[in-house]
Amino acid sequence: MTKNVLETIQFDEQGLIPVVVQHAQTKEVLTVAYMNRQSMEKTIETKETWFFSRSRQELWHKGATSGNTQQVVAIRTDCDEDALVVEVLPKGPACHTGEATCFHKDILSPGQTVGSFGILADLVQVIQQREKSMPEGAYTTYLFEKGVDKIGKKIGEEATEVVIAAKNRDAEELQWEAADLIYHLLVLLQEQKVNLYDVLEVLQKRHESKS
Repeated sequence: MTKNVLETIQFDEQGLIPVVVQHAQTKEVLTVAYMNRQSMEKTIETKETWFFSRSRQELWHKGATSGNTQQVVAIRTDCDEDALVVEVLPKGPACHTGEATCFHKDILSPGQTVGSFGILADLVQVIQQREKSMPEGAYTTYLFEKGVDKIGKKIGEEATEVVIAAKNRDAEELQWEAADLIYHLLVLLQEQKVNLYDVLEVLQKRHESKS
């Protein structure tokens, strides 16, 4: 974003613009804040989020005291150029309460389970914790204890089950087997210390090179 682009931003009568801060990888909304022109310029210059505090009437650098800074990956504006989305890689909780996101209080919860890509991030965290604590009796513990040969064998078995379910045109069975395959793949990535987001980055680069 250049200064020429900044000239088109529609600040309100107080010289502010609302900013939605979003996790660049999980796409979770972390917080909503405000920027003025100066904090936008500092955000672009430092590649870390700077906001304007309406209560204190001053600039503030997210994480300056807590260390929970936010590395800026991208900044987008809406069609009217009067609101921003800032994608970040957070180095800690976004909320002053210690929660990962400020939006952690439910008013209306889903009446049913809704599948989303967010479950991948949740699974990665659970698998990482399992490897650290190795709780007795947990299946993930068993896989880590047996090592790469067992995990690799399970991936082969689940991949075969996926193909069988597909050939049988059994959509429900295919969903279950695909879920098993993804879970075991995540365990393998953790065992090998390969970050899931590095894999997704490879997919992104391939996609961009062909678009």
